[in-house]
Amino acid sequence: MSREAQVANVLGALALAIQDRTQDAVVAASGQPVSAATALSALDQFLGTPNVDALGRVLGVTHSGAVRVVDRLESAGLVSRGPGRDGRNRSIALTTAGHAAAARIAEARLDVLRDAAKSIPADDLDSFKRLLDAALERVVRAKFAAGAAGTRWTCRLCDLTACDRAAGNCPAANTARSIMAQNDQTGSSGAPLRNERT
Repeated sequence: MSREAQVANVLGALALAIQDRTQDAVVAASGQPVSAATALSALDQFLGTPNVDALGRVLGVTHSGAVRVVDRLESAGLVSRGPGRDGRNRSIALTTAGHAAAARIAEARLDVLRDAAKSIPADDLDSFKRLLDAALERVVRAKFAAGAAGTRWTCRLCDLTACDRAAGNCPAANTARSIMAQNDQTGSSGAPLRNERT
């Protein structure tokens, strides 16, 4: 097996282990299934008051799947529905309890990620961050190339303050902005979604 294949295999195992631990942590923190916990996080971090279709795109689920997630969260008192912009779709907003659950989700996820990063020596953190940024940029570019940029957002569980997105330090958002700017200049099709589809 080549060195590249070995590294790829270890990366895959690490990604899966972190995903499993993250899912377990956010479910425990929220008392909700992964899709509902992810919806709470997305609503808290960057969606504001979207409609069901917008939430479905972020989660990568069908309209009926998104409706079921919202119904579950509304029954739990974590979201409320309100009037939509166009009169057809109703908006979704977090309740006070929903904001609290989203904060627990963000902390639980960050705990898992911090624990995974503990083995990285402090002197190597900057280099490791550069490597992660490059890998994430490649993943986002592949997503756009495949036409899947607007579905199942990469940053759907992210704490946007932790990555310092507002200051331009999120590699996923930066890559998406760059691609969308290029598409605008070349007249490529595809209307941009809010938050750079990440």
